[in-house]
Amino acid sequence: MLDHSNQISQLNTLCMDGNSITLQVVEQVAKREIRVSLSNEAKDRVIACRDMVDQLVKDDKVVYGVTTGFGLFSDVSISPADATKLQINLIRSHACAVGKPLPEPVVRTIMLLRANALSKGYSGIRLETLQLLIDCLNQGVHPVIPEQGSLGASGDLAPLSHLALVLMGEGEAIYQGKKLSGADALKQAGLKPITLAAKEGLALINGTQIMTSLGVLAVSQADRLAKIADVIASMTLECLRGIPDAFAEGIQQVRPYPEQASVARNFRTILQGSQLTTSQGEIRVQDAYSLRCLPQVHGAVRQVVTYTREKIQIECNAATDNPLLFMEDGQVISGGNFHGQPIAFAMDFLKIGMSELANISERRTERLVNPALSGGLPAFLSHHPGLASGMMILQYVSASLVSENKVLAHPASVDSIPSSANQEDHVSMGTTAARQVTQIIHHVAKVLAIECICAAEAADFVGADKLAPATRRLYELIRSHVPRVVEDRSLSGEIELVASYLLEGDWLSEVEKVTGELF
Repeated sequence: MLDHSNQISQLNTLCMDGNSITLQVVEQVAKREIRVSLSNEAKDRVIACRDMVDQLVKDDKVVYGVTTGFGLFSDVSISPADATKLQINLIRSHACAVGKPLPEPVVRTIMLLRANALSKGYSGIRLETLQLLIDCLNQGVHPVIPEQGSLGASGDLAPLSHLALVLMGEGEAIYQGKKLSGADALKQAGLKPITLAAKEGLALINGTQIMTSLGVLAVSQADRLAKIADVIASMTLECLRGIPDAFAEGIQQVRPYPEQASVARNFRTILQGSQLTTSQGEIRVQDAYSLRCLPQVHGAVRQVVTYTREKIQIECNAATDNPLLFMEDGQVISGGNFHGQPIAFAMDFLKIGMSELANISERRTERLVNPALSGGLPAFLSHHPGLASGMMILQYVSASLVSENKVLAHPASVDSIPSSANQEDHVSMGTTAARQVTQIIHHVAKVLAIECICAAEAADFVGADKLAPATRRLYELIRSHVPRVVEDRSLSGEIELVASYLLEGDWLSEVEKVTGELF
């Protein structure tokens, strides 16, 4: 992880240089906790790169997207007199994304990451255009960006065009909770629209910021869920009188995956002080896989999260548009940095990893509610078996969610389709993968919430006072929002509420006050 402490001033402002933004800072900006500014070095590079574009236009050089059309039209020459019209037409024609609008934190992340990429000084945007994007972010002018329509190569063209429309005083934006025209939103925020100059439209939309922004927030939530899943599973293991011997350090050393060892250490820490766990042979010789193999499965999920975080971190500080301008040697090079394949793979990998976190959680829930597997707990944890169904249908809901995840986890990145009359004949579908992983993660939170609620109910039967201090704290948090289910009631709202606490990390922070920071 990069050190970002020097980037944030005493005025709680991130000073962007295009090269050193971190996922932690991105989340802070997404939540409106800090503002954004440009470093002097970034300003100098942006100005110098823009001067290079202006000279290329003046000299009537052949430059893709500056003096030519786009896609298949790259061989069509555009006169310097039409340079502005070309960019305006690009944005208007490409702003055809569909679907529901992306949430505010995602839109703010998109704005930040696009500004960060432009501040690297390879895109040829004018400083005043980049500054308007930053001002919109700081003032809370959030473009309405539909979530569907990107192929994940040639950049996230369609959705990013809706961002660019607002800078032009067109499209729609949310400002102070109200949906307004782009022109009205800018006016109410005290900002003025810009008229795009040569290269600027392409610079604003030719990037991977939609998929990357979804990925930033997804991997942060995935990390929190993976950690709290260790605590939830520990409570389930206690209620089922499980055997923590399987988490012994020696077992991990002879299969030396660092994540497996760290997760096993988590379980040893979390379960310290429990009066409910058993030793080998005391009740049974060994537990079922969903308990015994927790370090192996949860550890493998951590490997996926680590891989994904590494790729997202790189992409946050990458120049992903085309063409790129290299001032040092005066070259303008058409390349393929807009292709989202690295992020597409990472998102698909995260989809699989998080689906498995839910799969094994649902199996533990089944063991809690199934009287043939629970070791003496009442059927479906019902206080009036037969008359009351207890937690019976919670397991159904969990099974439904994990089954839906299996469909969503099918890799989007293997499903390329040609576009632009086969000029753009291979695409990544990375944004589809990123949208799907967001869905999966929210399902995982609900599956874990269901296990939470069932484990707390089971703890009341076996003796919540005998839980380890860490799991006892989790039990208290659950009970502060979910009373015992002595009489049947609808639990939909409580499942959703618990899932929100798990996603945001509120309960994880409380448990870590007892355990210390978990891996």
